[in-house]
Amino acid sequence: MTGGAAILAVLVWRVGTGPLVDGLRLTTGWPIAAALAITSLTTLCCAWRWRLVAGGLGVQLPLTTAVAAYYRSQFLNATLPGGVVGDVHRAVRHGQEVGDLSRSLRAVAWERASGFAVQILLTVGVLLLLSWPAGSFVPSVAVTVVVVAGVALIAVPLCLNLSSRIGRAFTSDLRDAVLAPRAWPGILLASTGAVLGHASVFLIAVRATGADVPSARLLPVALVVLTASALPTNIAGWGPREGAAAWAFSSVGLGAALGVTVAVVYGMLALVATLPGAVVLVVARRRARDSATSPADVQPEHA
Repeated sequence: MTGGAAILAVLVWRVGTGPLVDGLRLTTGWPIAAALAITSLTTLCCAWRWRLVAGGLGVQLPLTTAVAAYYRSQFLNATLPGGVVGDVHRAVRHGQEVGDLSRSLRAVAWERASGFAVQILLTVGVLLLLSWPAGSFVPSVAVTVVVVAGVALIAVPLCLNLSSRIGRAFTSDLRDAVLAPRAWPGILLASTGAVLGHASVFLIAVRATGADVPSARLLPVALVVLTASALPTNIAGWGPREGAAAWAFSSVGLGAALGVTVAVVYGMLALVATLPGAVVLVVARRRARDSATSPADVQPEHA
């Protein structure tokens, strides 16, 4: 949270409050409608990915239940600090429903980790394939990310000690929940669909500002910003996203101010698109309250 607040403070100091105000003013009409429609598809993709991972761990999860829970977690992530509170809530609630908190927590952790891994691979691939302005060091950053990610993938199992109980559980989960033939193609497809959906909303945010920039030039920028926004140092989604947008837009010659404005528009669109999750949250609480006060639970009075 402190990091996100510091980033926002630096941006206000460098570009002023104008880009922030412009972003709020431009979040209207067709961009909101488009974001709601696209987010419904990305939520379906993410819920399907979660179902695949949970199934690999032996946890039952109907798709309709997964979609409702995912909407709820997205709303909580978009409104509470850190960006992961909704996922923790989703895991705990599902664990209580199926009576296995451990496997539910692991399912959500692996679901988010596999999705983020695909996002990084897509981002790096696009950065290396599409051209950037001469002198830009973004492709070098991409290569660095690949090396760091590769080292991490090798180092984590070694640090866990594969002969230990935790190490065996790690490799077993990875094999059964993520890399199993029944799971990984769907996880890859769902994650790719989710990333492209979020990138589409980002491009819509750019169009909402009136900027006339080719999509091929904007796609690498969108993926960089989306990857940065996944860092759990934000304030209800704000902070790293705006900082990354200012840096990325400036690196391709579009200006930091435009980057901040686009990030604000995207943030507002993402927030509005998660509002169905608020409805799910309210309905669930009402049902829980009604169940607690139902006549069947009221003991009859004895004369």
